[in-house]
Amino acid sequence: MAEQKQTIVQPPIASNKPAGARKDANIRAAFPASPIFKGDITDEERKKLYQELALDGTVTGGHGVNSFNRDYIGAPDLNEVETGGEGKPASPYVPNLTSPGPGSINAADQLEYNGELPDPEFNNEFGSGQGGLVSPSETSPNLAKQGTLGTYISGRSYQGSDGKA
Repeated sequence: MAEQKQTIVQPPIASNKPAGARKDANIRAAFPASPIFKGDITDEERKKLYQELALDGTVTGGHGVNSFNRDYIGAPDLNEVETGGEGKPASPYVPNLTSPGPGSINAADQLEYNGELPDPEFNNEFGSGQGGLVSPSETSPNLAKQGTLGTYISGRSYQGSDGKA
């Protein structure tokens, strides 16, 4: 969880310093129709709206993606990735590196890649966490359980994603 509370729409109480302090009366006078000052929006209302619009449910019909489930339902299991030719990847971690052949730009014309691939066990990924071999089908349920704004953990995707409890 964040160590310092961040301002969403409800600022902390203004100090009484003579210079360099926010003057609430002036701000309210300048923006009398603001939904913040009318009480129409609050931190809790914004968190609820963010959860609804950005984190929950399935997005449909947008920007080249027919639908996207924000809870990552159906995330791939890397142990079940089919490899080979015809546009399939060379491994769950590497795309097919072969050319489709002279005169073709169609991935379905690719042969199976038979070259040497790096052993994923020896990949050293930057950062911390569970490493690059953990399958999205394992991590996605934990990402989907995250709460709204203000409940995220600095430096981690979710509790336990750093390999610690």
